[in-house]
Amino acid sequence: MSEAPLLVVDGLNAFYGTAQALEDVSFEVTGGSTSVVGRNGMGKTTLCNALVGIPPARVTGSVRYRGTELVGRPSYKIAKLGIGYVPQGRRLFPSLSVDEHLRMLSGRGGRGKRWNVARIYELFPRLAERRRNGGAQLSGGEQQMLAIGRALITNPWLLIMDEPSEGLAPAIIEQLIETFRTLEQEGLAILLIEQNLGMATAIAERQLVMVAGTIAAETTAAELSTDMELQRRYLGVEPLADRV
Repeated sequence: MSEAPLLVVDGLNAFYGTAQALEDVSFEVTGGSTSVVGRNGMGKTTLCNALVGIPPARVTGSVRYRGTELVGRPSYKIAKLGIGYVPQGRRLFPSLSVDEHLRMLSGRGGRGKRWNVARIYELFPRLAERRRNGGAQLSGGEQQMLAIGRALITNPWLLIMDEPSEGLAPAIIEQLIETFRTLEQEGLAILLIEQNLGMATAIAERQLVMVAGTIAAETTAAELSTDMELQRRYLGVEPLADRV
């Protein structure tokens, strides 16, 4: 018997006033890692916000998580169902320390007590060293580690991440890729929203390509990494095969 989908997105539309940002987006996430790739302005962040109930877009269609309809629910109730969200730009509290960011969410979420503050510090030893520092005192990589740790400590079944590589050095991106692979091996489903094609294909074999608010293609990391015409047509980027 095949595994039931964890997330089912069906005919999802999003509007800002009369402007339509998402059009009939449909896909499923059963487990493992899935990447949604696309250029800036294609609707990727709007998709994230629609999935987790963040305004201001008006959303129609259906998003079912473990059989529960999410459209129309406030974001805090969606988070309690077991969805962790790492937003674009991290969105940390400058006045709160690393430790305060983690402890204010400790023990919440939908997957028991698997993740706690101690485990986050084991996953990201650098955060343990910086536990008394405020969010604004961290480097970009440290801020991203904290944003991921903050999402994990809610003990989610599904982790949604919006552009986690943004503004990070290649060495930090490589560290995060290894972290995400470890999390997937531990049974966490990951939905990665990324413009960085290298990161997207390193993390997930399944690739959904977003163009102008729609899912224009579904392909694999292997195909997308080697098909230069596919990269040009859908992503408008210099092909990976031509890069040093």
